This record gives sequence, structure tokens and C-alpha cells, in this order.
Amino acid sequence: MVATTDIQTADGIVRGRRGRRVLRWRAVPYAAPPVGEWRFRAPRPVQPWTGVRDATEFGFAAMQHRSGARIGPRQYQPTSEDSLTLNVTAPVAESATPRPVMVFIHGGGYLMGTSALGLYSGARLALRGDVIVVSINYRLGAFGYVDFSEFSTPERPFESNLGLRDQVAALEWVRRNIAAFGGDPDNVTVFGESAGAHAVLALFATPAAGGLFHRGIAQSPPADWAMTADDARLFARRCLSALGADPADPTDAVRALTESSANDIRKAVARVLSQVLREHPGLFAASPVVDGDFLPQSPIDAFTDGTAHQLPLIIGTCRDEGTLFARFADGLPTNPQRLHTVFTRAGEDVESRVTAAYPGYPQNSVAVRMGGDYVFWRPSVTVMETHSRHAPTYAYRYDFAPRALQLAKVGATHATDLVPVFGATDGPIGRAFTAAGGRHGLQVVTRQFQDNWLEFARTGAPLPSWPAYTEERRTTLIIDDPTRLEHDPDRAKRLAWQGIRASTLT
Repeated sequence: MVATTDIQTADGIVRGRRGRRVLRWRAVPYAAPPVGEWRFRAPRPVQPWTGVRDATEFGFAAMQHRSGARIGPRQYQPTSEDSLTLNVTAPVAESATPRPVMVFIHGGGYLMGTSALGLYSGARLALRGDVIVVSINYRLGAFGYVDFSEFSTPERPFESNLGLRDQVAALEWVRRNIAAFGGDPDNVTVFGESAGAHAVLALFATPAAGGLFHRGIAQSPPADWAMTADDARLFARRCLSALGADPADPTDAVRALTESSANDIRKAVARVLSQVLREHPGLFAASPVVDGDFLPQSPIDAFTDGTAHQLPLIIGTCRDEGTLFARFADGLPTNPQRLHTVFTRAGEDVESRVTAAYPGYPQNSVAVRMGGDYVFWRPSVTVMETHSRHAPTYAYRYDFAPRALQLAKVGATHATDLVPVFGATDGPIGRAFTAAGGRHGLQVVTRQFQDNWLEFARTGAPLPSWPAYTEERRTTLIIDDPTRLEHDPDRAKRLAWQGIRASTLT
């Protein structure tokens, strides 16, 4: 018989699962299902329930292509518009004081992913740091990051930034309820990777998120993703056309958005996204929009102007970000042709300036490095610089690549840092990473990540051995075996990228 534990939340009782060392609650709703008349609307409060709600199994992943919700070798989580849930993991042992809370936002380009992935369980992190780990689902792609608000009518409104609004609603749930799970609502760290890291930065720029979290960790954020209002309108119109609707006909637009199946809408938006990536390499149009309301500025502009929440921030990238995309995905500027398109849009003399900082270009491996730097490292440096003027900022680069990843020619690529962060050294991915050696090194970098991440979650600063980033010294923690500090790593490349911004649709 499975032991369970019941918790009284503001909305009703949830029954979780008790393991030997951790307690888990899964698929706890933090907002009402955004279905029917609430499709493309801001999240609404949960309808309270009576009795006990089972929270021992995962529910649905957000709407996406089936492959994005893969949670095992041949296992896929079902998808649905009804996916606004979160998961809580806590140590079984009682604590005399409320525990720090770490809220994880998964990545996936704002198009795919799920909090049900085993890697994100948070059990090892919770036990090692005596913290509460929360992981969340949020609306993706067509349903979370396309702004159809232009087609609103008094009878049928549509709202913007729905995925970002979902994340704020999840943090509001944490604020109201986490004490019942043993967590401290006044000590909340948001952390995420890739698009989830961008979401962390977007929350820093979102007024409604003020007071809901107290520090952030952004792992490999594409930091200058954001759509201008004009770009968002153009993109939404193209999506409607792909759905077979007339963007110039308000009645037809409302009909298409409300009556089309979720899968038809998803596929139409996916087609347009692919077209946009071919036209504008590295531009992910399904991203937060500067709507002048919920998100007044793009995240990178908010950091630059000092209007982002002035809270402690850890931010960094992987050394070989681009290799994953060059091998297994499409759309990033990881070859000379796509890079030339990027440089042409960036202005005169940019191409010669940047390529001069990458000896060996246009060799393929150099182009891949350059493309990864363009999307992830270049804008992250801007955030490091600007936020360090206002709040404690800590910069890192992840360089560890065991022999198996070197043989696969991906190195310290995008998302490989998730394995040490979550302590998955003994899991299937950790074993695969070290199949050709490097197990001790993986254990070393796991301790580096977790010791610093957990200290940051407890106190707002990592270990004393990691100094804050300043524009004068640009001290960066190079996480490797051994880990070391460097001042202004890749300075020539940093200077070459200076002032270059991501391209836009218009």
C-alpha cells in the first residue's frame, strides 16, 4: 500500500505520495483550465473543490508536438490545453524552520517540454539542500506565446503573454500555499534553463511578478528574445492565415481561434515558426511580447535601463551551446550562410568584426561556436553587465565535457548542465555521459553546481569562493574539473559582439 500525505491548500486538500526520503505532489492546479471560452485568456483562479484531490500522478503536458512531451524511451505524456499544474517535492524529514523554495521553469524554446520529465523531479536537490522544489507547466507555442489580442472583440477578448502570465500565477500559488508544504514564501528562488532561463529574466522585467520571488538563476538564456508589438501582430496574422482564416475579417479570426481544434492551431503556428526561422535564423517568434502592459519592456531592455527587479541573479551559459542544435535541431545560425544572414541584418562591418574574433572561420566547428555565442552568450553578457550595476550578479560558464560528449562532438553543449544541477549522476543520462569515463569529474561539477545553487537559494549569494561580477573585472566561474575563476573570458569575442542585437521581423 502506498503511503500518502494530505495537505490543505487554499483551494482544497491534495493527497501526495510518500517515498522513503521525499514527499511528492503532482499535477496540483494553480489556475483554472484555460479551455473553451477561456482559450487565449489570462489564467483564472482555481475553482475550489471538496473532499481530497489525488495528486500522486502527473496530468497533462501543455499542447505541443508529441515528441516534445517525451518522458521516457518510448513514453510520451499526453498533451492538453488543460495543463496549468505544478509539482512539489519536499524532504520527508521534518524541519524546525520553513525551507527555502526553488521554483523550476523548464525549457524547450517556448514550444515543447514538460515538468514531468524525470530529470526535473528535484528529489536529489531537495534532499541535498533541505529545500522545497516546485516545477511548473505553462502554456507553450500557439497557446502561450502568440499574441492574438489584435483580434479581440467585446464579446470574445484575447490576451497577450499567456505563458508569462501562467508563470506569475504559479508564483502566486506558491506565495499562498507553499507554507503548508513546509516552504518559506519569503525565500523563493526561480531557476530555469534555455527558454526557462529566459522566463526567469522575463519575470525580472514583469511588474506583476514583484514580490513573488527573491532571486533568480538563468542557465543558458537567449536573453534578448522578445517580440515588439508590431512583430507580434505580423506573426499572429501569418499564423491566422496558415490556419485558413482571413486576418482582415474579425469575425473569421474569432471563429478560427475559438472553433479550430487545438491540434490544428498548433500545427498552423508550427508551420509559420519554421518559415520565420528560415527567413531570420535564430529568431524565435513564439516568445514574450512587449505589450506595453503586462510586459512594458523587453527583458534585456529592462535590465539595460535598470527597471528590472533589482534582485540577486546567477546567469551563465555552456561553452559549446551551438553543437546540440547543429546536430539535432534546426533554426539557429550555426553555419556560415545563416550567420551571413544575421550579420547582414545587424549592420555594416559587423560580419568582418565578429569573424575576425573567431580564428578559423568559416570552418564548420567555428561557425557552430559562433552561432551558439550569438544566441546565448552574447545577450547574457549584456545582462551580466547591466544588472551588476544594480544588484548582485554572478556569472558562470559550464565547460565540463566527459569523453563520451567529446566523442559525440557536442562537448559542453546546451542543456548538459541540467544533469549536475539536478544531481542525476546515477540516472540514465548521467551514466550515458560517463560511459567512456569522467564519472569523478561529473561528481565534482555536480557538487560545484549544487553547493552554489543551494547556498544562493538559502542566502541570496553563492559560496564565498565565487565573487560577484563587475564590469571592471568580469569575474566568471568556469565550472569544470577543476573549477576555476577567470576574469573577462573570451574578451576579444565579447568586444566583437558588443552592441549587436537580435533581429526582428520588420
